[in-house]
Amino acid sequence: MNEKVINEILGGVIQTLVDQLKGEGVSLPTDCAVSGETIPVELSARHAHLSEADAMELFGHPLTPARDLSQPGQFLAKERVRLIGPKGVMDNVAVLGPSRGSSQIEISQTDARILGVKAPVRQSGDIKDTPGIILASENSIVGLEQGVIVAARHIHMTPEDARRLCVSDNQLVSVRLDSGRPIILEDVLVRVNEQFKLSLHIDFDEGNGSGWHSKVTGRIVTRQ
Repeated sequence: MNEKVINEILGGVIQTLVDQLKGEGVSLPTDCAVSGETIPVELSARHAHLSEADAMELFGHPLTPARDLSQPGQFLAKERVRLIGPKGVMDNVAVLGPSRGSSQIEISQTDARILGVKAPVRQSGDIKDTPGIILASENSIVGLEQGVIVAARHIHMTPEDARRLCVSDNQLVSVRLDSGRPIILEDVLVRVNEQFKLSLHIDFDEGNGSGWHSKVTGRIVTRQ
């Protein structure tokens, strides 16, 4: 069954549900996307966000942009770091810029087991009471007392996207991935900002488990 047929069936099912709810006196927003609008899905590989001080200590200079990322204003840096944990080491880990107020390392649960750290699932920036790790470059070593997390799945979107999809900033939704092994991801955080570009971010564990590829899209199926 091709995607066009699937979209037509899904749209018909949703419209039937909407008609039923209207018949029961339930009011619905008239400007919501009820046709199952698709959302691009991107994989977020392990990476480091560095404070300016830590970047200077490791490399002797600020981060050097190598190429822009999909989210406006974000870039992949030319610099790379080594992660040194209690049980393992990971080399050539990407560094993303620009620099932040505090350094943060985002890994998958599989990475956490290899490194030997108990990284909690957190939203980016929420690093209180998280484990630390050692960062190394060719020139220096920096020890982080905290900052290692497994990044929680989330959707970037603009205010216009949010209005169209009938969601709000910091709302939790469930998203169905139309992938090789379709799954429904629960507790997906909505993040709204004028500078964002519509995209769902998942990590490699989630991508591998769902059969992700670059053409995979997601659809919001429930809103909390």
